[in-house]
Amino acid sequence: MTSSCRFCAAPLEHVFADLGVSPFANSYVPPERLTAMEPFLPLCALVCSRCFLVQLQDHGGTPEQIFSDYAYFSSYSTTWLEHAREYAVAMTERFSLGDGSKVVEVASNDGYLLKYFVEAGIDVLGIEPAANVAAVAEENGVATVVRFFGRETATDLRDAHAADLLVGNNVLAHVPDLNDFVAGLALLLKPTGVITMEFPHLLRLVDDVQYDTIYHEHFSYFSFSAARRVFAAHGLTLFDVEELPTHGGSLRIYGRHEDDETKPVGDRVGELLEREEEAGYGRLETYLAFSEQVKRQKRAVLSFLIEAKEEGRTIAGYGAPAKGNTLLNYCGIGTDFIDYTVDRNPHKQGHYLPGTRIPILDPGEVERTRPDFLFILPWNLKDEVMEQMSMIRDWGGRFVVPSPTLSVYP
Repeated sequence: MTSSCRFCAAPLEHVFADLGVSPFANSYVPPERLTAMEPFLPLCALVCSRCFLVQLQDHGGTPEQIFSDYAYFSSYSTTWLEHAREYAVAMTERFSLGDGSKVVEVASNDGYLLKYFVEAGIDVLGIEPAANVAAVAEENGVATVVRFFGRETATDLRDAHAADLLVGNNVLAHVPDLNDFVAGLALLLKPTGVITMEFPHLLRLVDDVQYDTIYHEHFSYFSFSAARRVFAAHGLTLFDVEELPTHGGSLRIYGRHEDDETKPVGDRVGELLEREEEAGYGRLETYLAFSEQVKRQKRAVLSFLIEAKEEGRTIAGYGAPAKGNTLLNYCGIGTDFIDYTVDRNPHKQGHYLPGTRIPILDPGEVERTRPDFLFILPWNLKDEVMEQMSMIRDWGGRFVVPSPTLSVYP
């Protein structure tokens, strides 16, 4: 068990959610390794009683094992691409980006976001640790360096690539050395530059029992107040915050150097801090109550699946997201309940889900086999999926969405 907090170094003694043991959620199994052993590591989230940062215990996996050859490509979600496009337009207008500006994205994936800045004629650089994903970005005209980000990378890049806008979407949770990462952000940011970071909001995780967003790739889970403490410790002030619907409920924080007086702290900062305080996120007991909610949701999912199978119903999955692998492994759901799952990402098709060994097939398999239920694993994209797969209604098929409470849709 991790002996001290990743941020403040206080002893870690309190369990937020213990999900047993699980394989790496993005380590999809190729056919030739179907009978091979895969590592199962503890998946237990703890909470710091001093700074209230929720974080994984040390599970023994390294960033190189997890991220150097990654199966997640952002461009396969139309919803996420539209989110990225709208972001690029909004930031360009709000911060007057243009000729002579520099936009740098940390964990830039396949260039899905930076390409919109490139199209607007703005100079960009992506920083991405997964070489296979970075290669796709380069092919699409997005300049990318293959490196993990922290103080060392920022120091090496800042002379040529200091950022007017420094972007990090769904990366803050992924870094094991939190202080090194945020210190690197401060180094790479121009004196009047802006940082924006997006990450799942801990309040939404707790309120909607999104325990499946806990997996080995996510080292930390942030309330706004916890994120604000981390950034302040490295000379960065959060001057604005937005609440977003993405990934089941996320925050977009806006940061600047603490001595940059051109960007006053807005009202939304104080309002959200006050709301989190009123909701109990400054009290340990709020965090300790989460475990029972997780167990209750597990029982609900299993009860539905058992009843459906006892009635002779067929069930297929939709998607092969990391969150789905947490849910399936924690609940012990394999091909005894779900025959297969489908995914639009060809990099996943033909492989098997880690741990459960559920096969990942092309979406056309759904129409061929006509299951009674389609279990949507990326529940945050349920509207997009239900539109794409609306044909299941032709044979009376129904959609199952496991979060925030298990629901069945015609």
